[in-house]
Amino acid sequence: MNTHDVRWRQRFDQFDKSFALLESAMTIEKMTIIERAGLIQFFEMAFEQSWKLLKDYQEAEGFTITSPRQAIKQAYQSGIIADGHAWINALEDRNLTTHTYNEQTANIVEQKIRNAYFPLLKSLHTVFRDKIGQQP
Repeated sequence: MNTHDVRWRQRFDQFDKSFALLESAMTIEKMTIIERAGLIQFFEMAFEQSWKLLKDYQEAEGFTITSPRQAIKQAYQSGIIADGHAWINALEDRNLTTHTYNEQTANIVEQKIRNAYFPLLKSLHTVFRDKIGQQP
């Protein structure tokens, strides 16, 4: 097992933990401001781990990845993810929420997380959980 192969497995463990936090927050239907901020923070953490997982996995496959956008584009081209545009939108919203807090933006991003971004992360989680299960 080479270094890149080990790295993506370790990254999956980190993604798995951050995804579990996001998944738990998703069960709260009517959120307070604090809960919404927590949901957005958990999304930011899970998203950060997701693109790094994609990067590490693809590097193990022989690709050179230098940015989140490139990791997403290559993952789409390789068939790891199905909706490249939605992933790019998630990246842009992650970047937006990381640097500012605005209540109106937070409400919009919460709905995007619930309706679009969480399903993307859940699908990725399933893909890599299956890859880990297939490995010796």
